[in-house]
Amino acid sequence: MNIEAEEIYTFKISNGDEIVARVEAVTDTHYTLSKPLTVVPSPQGIQMIMGLFTANPEKMVSLNKSAVSMTATVHDDVRDSYIEATTGIRPVSKKLLMG
Repeated sequence: MNIEAEEIYTFKISNGDEIVARVEAVTDTHYTLSKPLTVVPSPQGIQMIMGLFTANPEKMVSLNKSAVSMTATVHDDVRDSYIEATTGIRPVSKKLLMG
């Protein structure tokens, strides 16, 4: 899979956590991420919480590629939830309206 900058991806890291984040840059050894959120199950379904509680949320973070066991593009619903959680903007759905 080719990871592209300025796209949102899901990362499964070696400790079992699943992270959703926007990739800002890719090097040979790490990904530079903005606003990483950790996916957690709850009685209401899947939720996303801050990935780093003590970090400045406006600064980029580095994720070592060696710590990543799986990478995937996110489902559209997850992407929309991530955008809303990190920007406050609710993306417009691309659904066809039928009358």
